[in-house]
Amino acid sequence: MGKDEYYMRMALDLAKKGIGKTDPNPMVGAVLVKDGKVISTGYHKRAGLAHAEIEALSKAGRKAKGSTLYVNLEPCSHFGRTPPCVNRIIKDGVKRVVVGMRDPNPLVNGKGIAELKAHGLEVRSGVLMREAGKINRIFAARMARKRPFVTIKVAQSLDGKIATYTGDSKWITGEASRRYVHRLRSRVDAVLVGVNTVINDDPLLTARVGNVRKQPLRVVLDSRLRIPRKSRILCLDPSTVIIATTNRSSAKDRSILENMGVKVLVLREARGQVDLSGLLKYLGERGVSHILVEGGGKVVASFLKNGLVDEAMFFISPKIIGGKEAITSVEGDGIRLVEKAPRLYDITVKRLGDDILVRGYVHRDN
Repeated sequence: MGKDEYYMRMALDLAKKGIGKTDPNPMVGAVLVKDGKVISTGYHKRAGLAHAEIEALSKAGRKAKGSTLYVNLEPCSHFGRTPPCVNRIIKDGVKRVVVGMRDPNPLVNGKGIAELKAHGLEVRSGVLMREAGKINRIFAARMARKRPFVTIKVAQSLDGKIATYTGDSKWITGEASRRYVHRLRSRVDAVLVGVNTVINDDPLLTARVGNVRKQPLRVVLDSRLRIPRKSRILCLDPSTVIIATTNRSSAKDRSILENMGVKVLVLREARGQVDLSGLLKYLGERGVSHILVEGGGKVVASFLKNGLVDEAMFFISPKIIGGKEAITSVEGDGIRLVEKAPRLYDITVKRLGDDILVRGYVHRDN
C-alpha cells in the first residue's frame, strides 16, 4: 500500500464515524499530512455542521500551509448550508489534495477539483475509489436516481417462507438477527411495510436499541385504508407515520386518520396498488435518503418488479416450514426465465447466532 492509499484509508475510517448521522449529506473524512506526519483530522458529524475538510483545517491552523489533504469525496465548490470547502483549502495554503471519488452531486461533480487545479494545487483523484464509492453508495444513488436508496429486508426460513400456512411468523429468525434489524432501523430514514403486515403482525417499526439518535419515519402501503385504528403503529407518535393510499380509499377514512395526526398521502393507482415511484419521489423531496422495505412478500415483489431495489438483505433461519400455502418471501407473479432474475453483486455473508445474513446490491440492468 502506497502512502496515498494509507492516508486515504484513514480518511475512509473517519468518514464511517458519520454512519446514520449525516443524511442527506454524504459521509466524509479528512486527513492533513505534512512532512510525513498527520497534523490533524476531521469528519462530517451532521448535516449543517462543518464539513470534514473545514474541521481538519481549523484544527491545523497555520500548520496547514504546505500540507497534503486526503479526503474521500471531492471538496464542494458551492454554497449550501456552509461555504465552499475549496475556498478554505486554497486560502489556508494546502499544497496537494488527494481525493477518493468525485462528488456525484451535479452542483459539484468535478468543479471542486477543477477549482483547486486552477489555483495551482496538485490534485490526485480516484485513490481507493471503489471503497469511497461503497460508503457513500446511498448518497450517490439518490443523486443519480432522484429518489431514496431502497433496501429490502427479508426474514425467512431455509425454504423461503416468511410465515406458516396459518399466518404465524413469530419468530422465524433468532434474537441476534432481530437486534441487527433494530440497529439497521436506527440508521435509515424510513421503514416501509404493507397493510397486511400491520393487520397480521401489529408491529411498531421502531428502532429499539440503545442511543438511538432518531426514529425512522414509518410508512404503510394501504390502497384502501384497511389499517386498524387501534394498531400500535398509530398509537405511538402518529406524526411519524405516513400512509400511502389511492383514490379507492374513502374521504371519511382519510379524515379520521389525519385527525389522529397521521400523514395520509393519496397517490395514483398502479395496477390496483399504490404507485411506488410516486411514493419514493415524495419521500425523496421530504429528505428521506434511505428506506428499509420490510415486506411482506407482495410488497417485496412489487419493489423488485418495478426495478426500485438497490440492496437486498436476506436473514435466513435454519428452519424448514414447508407447505404450498405458506407465505413465501417474494410473491407476485415471479419471472418467466431464470436468466431474467434480479442478480446481486458485492455479496457478503454474515453469521448471526444460528441465522445467516446474505447481503448484496442489485444489478441495475435487471
